[in-house]
Amino acid sequence: MAVMVCVLSVSCGKKEKAGSKGKIAVITSLFPLYDFARNIGGDKVEVSLLLPAGVEAHSFEPRPADIVRINEADMFIYTGKFMEPWVDEIVKSVTNKNLSVVDSSAGVTLISQEEFPDEEEHAHHHGGAEDPHIWLDFSNAQKMVNNICEAMIKKDPANKALYLEKAADYNAKLSSLDEEYRTALAGCRQHTVIYGGHFAFGYMAKRYNLKFICAYRGFTPDAEPTPKSLAELVDKIKQLDAGYIYYEELISPKVAETLSEETDAMLLPLNSAHNVSKDALAEGAGFISIMKKNLENLKMGLDCQ
Repeated sequence: MAVMVCVLSVSCGKKEKAGSKGKIAVITSLFPLYDFARNIGGDKVEVSLLLPAGVEAHSFEPRPADIVRINEADMFIYTGKFMEPWVDEIVKSVTNKNLSVVDSSAGVTLISQEEFPDEEEHAHHHGGAEDPHIWLDFSNAQKMVNNICEAMIKKDPANKALYLEKAADYNAKLSSLDEEYRTALAGCRQHTVIYGGHFAFGYMAKRYNLKFICAYRGFTPDAEPTPKSLAELVDKIKQLDAGYIYYEELISPKVAETLSEETDAMLLPLNSAHNVSKDALAEGAGFISIMKKNLENLKMGLDCQ
């Protein structure tokens, strides 16, 4: 981030870019926020995703060009300090006084890995770090939608009624999705999600009374599983007689494949929706459609009636 001040000082003499045809120019850090913002704002906003399509979110740090984009926008929406620790440094250096910076996690209660008994080893070694994947509890997603809606109203009060209506419509879809999950996952033979990826689905597991065990002892891509933890996980899979192991989108499924080879369990994807592939983005993928696909895979993997 050493180049940040220089980059922003170069751009500060330029006229700040606004959305085309008077639309609010919105930059979002992650895909869920991108989808929330475009659903709430409709044709009054021009939303773009800072995270390049197909890039794993935890390893991302903004480039100088990304910093300029943020500085020239009308609104920048991010998840929270635990998901995007680089935000504070960027915000302090912003020269665009009209930029609205929106922390979408306002009002959300974070959980820790300490709340998951099967993750006690991780919590012991890493201090029970807060889980930043708040959107995977759909009640949290609704709070995020409300925070974004409030920010848009503040920026553009003339269209308050529109933003409120669209936010309410989207939150109703999230409520319906939540009920689908609650109903479908209530009658499953298995209640433990075995995930060959990072600790991402704690909120979802807690909301629907599932257990969640993951191979990676942490949130970041460099938190590689140890041979000991993999051996313990193989034993756990055999003990549970689990028929399926889930793998993480946008990173190599090699860990899940290794677990599958050792246990004969089959593989299914489970998408945390941090980001989407270039093809999915081009095809108009949405957060709710991704979560519906996740539910189908959870029902299959957990042997739900």
